[in-house]
This record gives sequence, structure tokens and C-alpha cells, in this order.
Amino acid sequence: MNSHSAEPLSSSDHADTGAPVAALLVAAGRGLRAGAGEPKQYRLVDGVPVLARALAPFLVESAIGRVVVVIGEDDEARYANAVAGIDDDRLAAPTPGGATRQDSVRRGLLALAREGFDGIVLVHDAARPFVSQALIGAAIGALGDGGLAAIPALPVTDTVKRIDAAGHVAETPPRDQLVTVQTPQAFRFKPLLAAHEAAAAVALHGFTDDAALMEWAGHPVATFKGEIANIKLTRAEDFRRMDARAGQTLVTRVGTGYDVHAFGPGDHVWLGGVRIAHERGVVAHSDGDVALHALTDALLGALADGDIGTHFPPSDPQWRGAASAQFLAFAAERVRLRGGRIDHLDLTIVCEAPKVGPHREAIRAAIAAAASIPVEKVAIKATTSERMGFTGRREGLVALGTATIRLPEAE
Repeated sequence: MNSHSAEPLSSSDHADTGAPVAALLVAAGRGLRAGAGEPKQYRLVDGVPVLARALAPFLVESAIGRVVVVIGEDDEARYANAVAGIDDDRLAAPTPGGATRQDSVRRGLLALAREGFDGIVLVHDAARPFVSQALIGAAIGALGDGGLAAIPALPVTDTVKRIDAAGHVAETPPRDQLVTVQTPQAFRFKPLLAAHEAAAAVALHGFTDDAALMEWAGHPVATFKGEIANIKLTRAEDFRRMDARAGQTLVTRVGTGYDVHAFGPGDHVWLGGVRIAHERGVVAHSDGDVALHALTDALLGALADGDIGTHFPPSDPQWRGAASAQFLAFAAERVRLRGGRIDHLDLTIVCEAPKVGPHREAIRAAIAAAASIPVEKVAIKATTSERMGFTGRREGLVALGTATIRLPEAE
């Protein structure tokens, strides 16, 4: 695949991870519990393949230098169809999986090893298509300086019973000591590969996630906060629920956003998640991406949910220099958490320079990835102000965004 001519933005773009990062997506299962039809990772959710949805946030994260997808036997055509339109040279050719999830992960790790990879690897189930870029960033940061393994976890809210062979309750474990776990799970690459190789050498194949295998190998496993929206599509009723949500009465909402930044010292600007070389930078608290700020406000406006300053106040030092893709990803996730969907994002950029045209498709792809929508739902236009006003005097640049969404009809 071809490289983009400009660099996509990420939530970790301004942070040094200290080690190379790769992502390994497991998409080799048959998904028999999901019922008849295509394997679940290739089914459509709101018109987008589950696998493509799961991939998008990893590809917008520029801290990730390599992405490997492990697929099932004879799934090459399904895979090619699911990733059609994704143009990112970090995405490796698919790796054939094994008979079990454990073996599939091992094969993916070996594919990375053959490339000489050594760093942090994130292992994610492709059947979790609603993973957020924020959770990916949390996974990368969760290992700290010396951690070997870290997994996202949520507290158990229901009482859990252990039953015996006859179906009688044998024990009620304390709920405050129990969690459910998710992916992406983060690991130091070499210890994880060594644990997989050791288990394979003694024919142990019953591990249902990689954290359990690391526990078996004697390594400590840390936890970090998971996300309720990061559900795994497993059973037929999960897809029926998605279909039912798609079929419910939705009302159209339209929001607009506007942002402006003055030029200042620097050698580049960020526009729509793409770093563009320019003779000047912008004066801003975050990275100053007027395009993503305008689209974020457009989505929040359609939700009647405040504005970008409400959720990411410039007075908060944690947002100094922050990458704006996380702001757009946040707003898009709030649409989904309300049971809604994004129909279209429309953006107009006003400036004399830099020229937007050469970067248009890279910007569309970066916006689509951050919002987890197909690139066909993103439109970009660029214009000048005919040398009038502050943009005409090359003092700054402006972006106007419009978001069209649908939300469940209020009771």
C-alpha cells in the first residue's frame, strides 16, 4: 500500500511512548455463536464491516507503527472486501490464523517477529468494533516504565455465582474483587511471544485471552479502566440488537461548528488530522487543528451537548498541545452512546495558504478514521477570502463544519 504524503494525527502524537508500538487484530474465528451467515467480523454494522470499524481507531493512532490482522483460512476475499479503501502502509498483509484464538495470536506475533519488531503490542479482538481511540491510548500508556502486561477492566455489577456439576450454587465470590476484561490488551512483545512459545511447547491451548497466558507464565498483569461501549459482538442477538437499533425511529439533527486560529511561529499546521508543512504555525492551546475543532463542535451542537471548550477547557493543562483527533473521536462516540449515527460530515476550510487540495484525500481518511465512519461520509471544500479580511492578509485560517446525525426519537 502507498504511504500518505502527510502524517495522520493521533491522541498520542504529542507523547513519547518510549517504544515502538504494534497492533494485532484477531479476526480468524468463525463466530458460530453469532448464527448463520458470514463470520461476524465481516458482517455489516450500519453499513460498515465489523473488522473495518475495529481497524479504524488503530490506524488513526500515529504511535502505532505496524498493524497485523490475523484472518481465517480462505478468508482472503472477505478480508480484501472489508478493508477496501484503507490506504495505509502500516497495515501489513493479512496473516493466516490457527485452529484456536491462542494459536492465531501466536502466528500474528511470529509475523511481527519476522519483521524484527520489539516494543509494545496491543492485542485486540476484531469483534469489538466500538473500541475508542482514547482506550487505545490508555492501553499504550498503561504499561508505564517497566510493566509487562495491562488489560482494560470493568467492575462487575451483577452478583456472580459459581455452580457445581449439578447446577447448584457452590460459592458466591465477593463482587468487589471481580472485574470483566476487554481488549485491546497491552504487552511487552518479547515476554508475550515467549509465553506463547512456552505454552505451545507443552501443548497448552486453553487460554481464552493473552493476559491469562501471561499469568500462567508468572508475569504480573495490571488493569486500567475499560469502556462500557467497547462491547464484543458474540451472539446472534447482539447483531439483532444492532439491527433493531438501526431500524428504530431516528430523527435528523444538524449541527454547525466554526473555528479560527491566527498564524504564529512554526513550520507546519495541522488540518483535519494531517500535518502539513507551512512557513508558519498557529497560535493555539492544543495543536490548533481548526478543521477538527469545527467538526467536533458541529457534532456536539447536533447533540445539544455543549462545545469543545465545555469538554476540553483550554484552562486545563492536560490539553496543552493535545492532538485534536481525540476531540473528534470523543464527540463521535457520544453520538453512538446516544444510540445515534453520523450520516455526514461537511467541512469548509478558508485560507490563502497552505493549499488544501494536495492533502484532501489524506484529510478525509484521517477524519473518517477519527470519527469511525466510512470516508464516503466526509466532504471537504477549500476556498480563499479573495484577499479580504484577516485570512486574505494571511494572518490566520478558518474552518466551518456541518454534522448531520440521526438520534433516537425522544419519548
